[in-house]
Amino acid sequence: MASNRKQETSEKIITTAIDLFSKDGYNGVTTEQIAKEAGFSEKTLFRHFQSKQNLLEKAIDRYHYGEEMRSIFESKVVWNLQEDLTLISQNYHRIMYQNRKLLKMLMKIGENVPGLHQYSHRHPELLKEFLTNYFEEMKNREKIIPVDAEKIAITFLYMNFGFANGRMNGSCDFRDGEFEKLLKDSVALFTRGLTP
Repeated sequence: MASNRKQETSEKIITTAIDLFSKDGYNGVTTEQIAKEAGFSEKTLFRHFQSKQNLLEKAIDRYHYGEEMRSIFESKVVWNLQEDLTLISQNYHRIMYQNRKLLKMLMKIGENVPGLHQYSHRHPELLKEFLTNYFEEMKNREKIIPVDAEKIAITFLYMNFGFANGRMNGSCDFRDGEFEKLLKDSVALFTRGLTP
């Protein structure tokens, strides 16, 4: 029961911090404001997170996609290139769009918080590793042409990141129905380019 309450308190503080950071910027918000808006004392915030930067790092870990993508690669790929890349892309975009407030905020604060850039890049690096291993195995199974698996992983990541960024920023090319078609067509093109 106590661990549930602790989890609920942490979640409330994290979501409040993300809302405030996205509205006023990281440097424009104090821990006192976050705690008050969340309905807790600043002492409670520090007991859970120790510092504002640690709070931000916990938010990144909680709402980014690294572990969720791991479960897809471990249990849901079927070794069919188009099906797998569609599944990976759809989940990536679902998570990115769901967490767009945090991601837009991270893009804004960038290098203003020491070490944050490296910390937040752990998740894309993890996804790159999963993709590289996947493409390497597909190559071993002779289901794709002989390519540099890491370069293909990076290309696939940047394609999806570009789409996610356009969608988060409200580009008219990335509205829901159009976005789904663009994603489907892009995965089909990517698949065609790698198929022997």
